[in-house]
Amino acid sequence: MGRLKILLFFFCTICIQCSTDAQPDYKTSYTVSQDGKGDFKTLQETLNACKAFPDVRITIRIRPGTYIEKIEVHSWNTRIELIGEDPTNTIIKFDDYSGKGDINTFTSYTVKVLGNDFYAENITFENAAGPVGQAVALHVEADRCVFKNCRFLGNQDTIYTGGETSRQYFSNCYIEGTTDFIFGAATAVFENCTILSKKNSYVTAASTTQGKLFGYVFLNCTLKATSEATKVYLGRPWRIYAKTVFVNCNLGSHILPEGWHNWSKPEAEKTVYYGEYNSKGTGANPSARVSWSHQLNSEESLAYTVDKILQGNDQWKPNGK
Repeated sequence: MGRLKILLFFFCTICIQCSTDAQPDYKTSYTVSQDGKGDFKTLQETLNACKAFPDVRITIRIRPGTYIEKIEVHSWNTRIELIGEDPTNTIIKFDDYSGKGDINTFTSYTVKVLGNDFYAENITFENAAGPVGQAVALHVEADRCVFKNCRFLGNQDTIYTGGETSRQYFSNCYIEGTTDFIFGAATAVFENCTILSKKNSYVTAASTTQGKLFGYVFLNCTLKATSEATKVYLGRPWRIYAKTVFVNCNLGSHILPEGWHNWSKPEAEKTVYYGEYNSKGTGANPSARVSWSHQLNSEESLAYTVDKILQGNDQWKPNGK
């Protein structure tokens, strides 16, 4: 009987542990609704209520509405998942911009993401300041972040992809802006995205650090423009080791034949890596591109897959969140 009691004790202990692992003792699902029918009326209140460094993903469902808030997903808000119903009616919006009081580019954000393993779907991130200079809609420094079916609305500096070692994945998103409206040091993949230029300027301003294999990669994206934008560069280097590559993208006629600009940094022509593979559309003009850019061959293009670009040492697969 003694042996049986010991076996029963260990069995119960294991069962209790399994139950504890399966059912966290903290809330893992919230609803935000402006009509008061959710857990909170504002998104920031909800984020502040979430457990710090949770062991499992915390889902925040956002009911339709325009949430006029300046949001920070804190560094301890890891594994947060924001789910909207539709990006056209689930909107997070604010209007800060550089030069408004003591606001600068890096504090002008509408939403700032510092917590790793962040996921967002069916949401619009908007900076509504207008064409007044740098005004960030999304400021994301965290690692292993995914944005699916989201819209990013702004003018100059719409998306700041911060974090020199961070990885971010944008899938089936819409991004609009004027100057350098996708900028930063992170390794970021944009797949099946629509990118709209609103004036003659630059789409990207990567600041990739020296030695990184990848910076920005655009896969199967479509680049469009308003009627005001007829002369647009694919990118220019914020820092001189910038890396930006377009693979199987459809480029509108607004893309200039030379494609790339050195930002008045001739030394950058020897250190940047700007490339394309199989560009299509009236803006695809490989023979006219600047001599210091690259046209990838089919073998070189094989390195540019989502998993190869973003896997890192932890073998992250962004499609699995």
